[in-house]
Amino acid sequence: MLFGRIKQMLIKEFIQGLRDPRMKMVIFAVPIIQLLVFGYAANTDVRHIATAIYDLDQSVASRELISRFVRSGYFDVQELIRDESRVRTLLDHGQVRAVIRINSGYEGDLRAGQGAQAQLLVDGADSNTAGIVLNYAAKIAAQYSQELQSKQMARTQGVSRQPGRVELASRAWFNDNLESRNFYVPGVIATLVTLMSLLLTSMAVVREKEIGTMEQIMVTPIKPSEFILGKTLPFALISFVDVLLITGVGVYWFEVPIRGHLVYLLFGAALHLLSTLSIGLLISTVSQTQQQAMMTTFFFFMPAMLLSGFMFPIANMPPAIQLLTYLNPLRYFLVIIRGVFLKGIGPEILWPQMAALAALGLVTLWIATKRFHKTLA
Repeated sequence: MLFGRIKQMLIKEFIQGLRDPRMKMVIFAVPIIQLLVFGYAANTDVRHIATAIYDLDQSVASRELISRFVRSGYFDVQELIRDESRVRTLLDHGQVRAVIRINSGYEGDLRAGQGAQAQLLVDGADSNTAGIVLNYAAKIAAQYSQELQSKQMARTQGVSRQPGRVELASRAWFNDNLESRNFYVPGVIATLVTLMSLLLTSMAVVREKEIGTMEQIMVTPIKPSEFILGKTLPFALISFVDVLLITGVGVYWFEVPIRGHLVYLLFGAALHLLSTLSIGLLISTVSQTQQQAMMTTFFFFMPAMLLSGFMFPIANMPPAIQLLTYLNPLRYFLVIIRGVFLKGIGPEILWPQMAALAALGLVTLWIATKRFHKTLA
């Protein structure tokens, strides 16, 4: 009888959830569309920086410096400035991100063996982009300065041998080209799975109250645990389908490498869904209307995303906030999904995150089951 009652609940939930074509669109198509949009938007790589040139020296040396910036592939020259006021105008209107200013006498200082200075003006409204631009420019200027010093030493000392120097051979593990998309797309997948599972389950119980079927459930012999299980399993299966769909888009469309076993990813997703589905059911049991359930879901989801390490490192947060993140299931799933995608690791390393998700899920499911009473109150 136990499995018979749960089976009937499963059939009811699948029929009720999938009979509307628009609901099918929301469940299966919307996550793919969101991943395509967010996958392109979540990209912190800075290339093709709109740049203006204010060259007051107009010499061979100044043009060589400018060509170094252009040949790097990071700086795109949009305008050659002829007037001082134009510098402020371009930066104020956001038409350029950087302005390279070379004062008159630049080539003369180089020939005299003095320090020739050039100025880089950067739009600092976006501090992250400004920092990256300054880093690019510093590397270009340092390399060019080293070449000039070597040539000057060869002229003055009559040797062409390069002076001794330290060379650092660097190699990035797990993300060879340091592409931010490989880091952010798995995070987008995790947040979409979290949002969809929360939305689906947060309105499960409260919908029964609104459409008036709770009275029918009250007179049946079904137990609260069986009711909760019957509400959870359909959405768990649907969420698993979403996991496979958007993971396929991330791998084959965005070409994000998945170096680990898919089984580990699905196992981690199952533990994560146990937590999010339980939280969604808990929200549903404490809400009186679907509008309340939806608003409560977003009230939980937004802090969960911000405190997960998806956008901001947890280590940079205040200690009190760091302690709060331990109650966030998305924090653990992000470590799992990025570990499987980029590092190819498994449960032997990820077991603390998996254990934390299992504990959070079981405790929340127990609370949701206790919170549900077979009553209209």
